[in-house]
Amino acid sequence: MMGGHHAASGAAAWIAVTSSAPIAFGWYPGVSDIGVMTGTLVCAGAALLPDADHHNGTIAHSLPPVSEGLTRIVGQVSGGHRNGTHSILGVLAFTGLAWGAGKLSLETEHFGSVLIGPGIMCVLLVAFAMDALKLTRKGVHWPWIPAVALAAVIAVFAPEEWWWMPFSVGLGCVVHLLGDFVTTMGIPLFWPIAPKPPRWVRRNKWLPFDNMWTRGGNFALPILGDAGSIREWVVMTPISLYAIVGFGWALMSQMGFDVESRWEALVSSLTGLL
Repeated sequence: MMGGHHAASGAAAWIAVTSSAPIAFGWYPGVSDIGVMTGTLVCAGAALLPDADHHNGTIAHSLPPVSEGLTRIVGQVSGGHRNGTHSILGVLAFTGLAWGAGKLSLETEHFGSVLIGPGIMCVLLVAFAMDALKLTRKGVHWPWIPAVALAAVIAVFAPEEWWWMPFSVGLGCVVHLLGDFVTTMGIPLFWPIAPKPPRWVRRNKWLPFDNMWTRGGNFALPILGDAGSIREWVVMTPISLYAIVGFGWALMSQMGFDVESRWEALVSSLTGLL
């Protein structure tokens, strides 16, 4: 799946599980409107994290020069592109890193305890998301400005918003794996173990399992075909619109609009027409 679509799917997943809007499931309650909006960008960035193993991918060029060095290190540790970071172990590692970062704080005289760990992660993830979604200009300085500003404001004035960070990172990584799982290349789900398909699967080429379980130990359900296919665009366009609507709902609610009443009035009007 393409980088922008990974980010959009992460944003949509966060809206679906945390938003109080009628179009959401609300499986992860207690997140404020600020948390929904911030988490949308954070989860979108986290949905790009598994591609941190690619020195020439979307992440590598999103926050120079830090992102370039980061991707090289991750690639070496995880065994190269589409290996460790695209596995269950990779998801656990990224989620654990987010949990550990949540414990890093700095005591200040004027602002009290400032959670610098989540702030740093927010800078990275928001920059990843904004670059993939083409919401910021390219360059050495531009990607840093909105990411640092958002992280600083929340770290200082709303530190209680960071409690959801590990879940957001884990959710984004899982969504990334699902996105690659439905393309032809698949994912090494059980890395570093690479279970090969049984002989009966390899012999019977007419079975659908031949494409779902590769000789290299990857697993796939390639309903979207190759990354960037028309099928991928058809699926991801409404998902992207869903994320935009959910973000807009949280924004209007935070601004004081009675979004719920307006929604109920709209639904009532449409029901009357039918």
